[in-house]
Amino acid sequence: MNKALKNHKVTSHLLLIVFSLLMLYPVIWWVGASLKTTAEMSLPSIWPSTPMWENYTKGWQFSPEFTFGRFFGNTLLMEFWNVLGAVLTSALVAYGFARLNFKFRGALFSILLLTMMLPGQVTIVPQYILYNKLQLMDSYIPLVLPHFFGGGAFFIFLLVQFIRGIPRELDEAAKIDGASVYGIFYRIVLPLIKPALVTVAIFTFIWSWDDFFAQMLYLNSVGKFTVGLALRMYVDQFEIQWGRLLAMSLLSVMPSVVLFFFAQKQFVEGIATTGLKG
Repeated sequence: MNKALKNHKVTSHLLLIVFSLLMLYPVIWWVGASLKTTAEMSLPSIWPSTPMWENYTKGWQFSPEFTFGRFFGNTLLMEFWNVLGAVLTSALVAYGFARLNFKFRGALFSILLLTMMLPGQVTIVPQYILYNKLQLMDSYIPLVLPHFFGGGAFFIFLLVQFIRGIPRELDEAAKIDGASVYGIFYRIVLPLIKPALVTVAIFTFIWSWDDFFAQMLYLNSVGKFTVGLALRMYVDQFEIQWGRLLAMSLLSVMPSVVLFFFAQKQFVEGIATTGLKG
């Protein structure tokens, strides 16, 4: 029995290793290709004969005026406000729907859920016209401001389901001790929904980091470009600088990978426990 169990574990681990290597193959190829010359890109070998480390140094030195550090700084600054706005406002709105009784609460929540079925392309034109009339073009405000109005229907729904799993007896006990509505939110609810807030933060960071279209729509000055827009400039009409493009694109995914690596425990807990009644 023990031998059969041992063989089963060995077989399972071997299969996991094989599938892990298959999943990692594109990343390994990506790393190798970032060190190749343009002529070597078409060769079947994964690793270059002579690694071109200057792809990273020359790629980072984007132009005489700007380095790639400038674009990373622009993007991280925008991400800071996006994550802050989404976490704070979605938590407040979700708390209102989950715990407070007010008129038309059910109808408003239903309308909120209906907006999740609305394609994002439908709102692009009116949003663009609005920001253009407010003279907010070529700034980060159109990219940041929506996150301070609830953060999005999906995040509100996620937090509402999480808050509903918190026993109401905790609220009643806090009321007896003299806590106000905001006191209950700050002292009771907010600490208990930390895993869900981490989930909101990770999703917001990744989605807004990858939102190339909106960034291209609202940003025009090179000095304000994000990482995604800067990568696009390596592709011109006559030549694609593949080595530098792949090198900088590899660096561009590192912030998301690092964030998920350090917050994966809370992220998995926030997803797994959402909607469970306590």
